[in-house]
Amino acid sequence: MNPLEYNSKIIDGYLSLLDNLSQSNKLDLIAKLTASVNADLSTKKSSFSEAYGAFESSKSAEEIIDEIRASRVFNRQIESF
Repeated sequence: MNPLEYNSKIIDGYLSLLDNLSQSNKLDLIAKLTASVNADLSTKKSSFSEAYGAFESSKSAEEIIDEIRASRVFNRQIESF
């Protein structure tokens, strides 16, 4: 079965379920679906723009390196044979 045909059958199934709703309920559903689609689109746009760029910090590179080195914890214990 073609994915387009499969999606069409799913949509037809939903439409048959929604036939019994009142007009106000249908309009409310349309508004909520529209808001959902708009939210999905804005999330996709913002997540794409956040996927690139440099690390931003007010600290210098040397300060960041010093913090990383200071946060290292060595707990390695060498066992004798």
